[in-house]
Amino acid sequence: MRAPKFVLFFTGNICRSPIAEGVFRKMATDGGVVDKWVIDSGATSDWNIGSSPDARGLACLRKHGIETSHRAQQVTNDDFMSFEYILCMDESNLSELNRRAKLVKNISAKIELLGSYDPDKQRIIEDPYNGNAKDFETVYEQCTRCCKAFLENNS
Repeated sequence: MRAPKFVLFFTGNICRSPIAEGVFRKMATDGGVVDKWVIDSGATSDWNIGSSPDARGLACLRKHGIETSHRAQQVTNDDFMSFEYILCMDESNLSELNRRAKLVKNISAKIELLGSYDPDKQRIIEDPYNGNAKDFETVYEQCTRCCKAFLENNS
């Protein structure tokens, strides 16, 4: 069997990245390819380390039949060497990840916006934290489109 591919979803740790992780894990499971992936999520900052995802994000995932046991964590230098893909949600995260990657030798991760895979061309996945349930649903829908395209392009 081929070695698994590694994908890490990245933002502020408790809203978008755990939704993307949950969506991708369910798609890979439903598609029978979850054993071909190592899937995780995290953030560039140390805010919320150890916390569960936002309750509104968890409710959105549950509404779509997705459970997660994610706990917030911060990117490490090793992540840039062990993950093949680090997919983030906005330009700020992309800039910070690229800045941090320059400090690491032997980087192997491809760092890009998850939205670059969106067939609807919505490159930025906005933070729903200051919004409502509808905003979390929008993130879920964007992540679903993007993860589907990413999985199809990388299977």
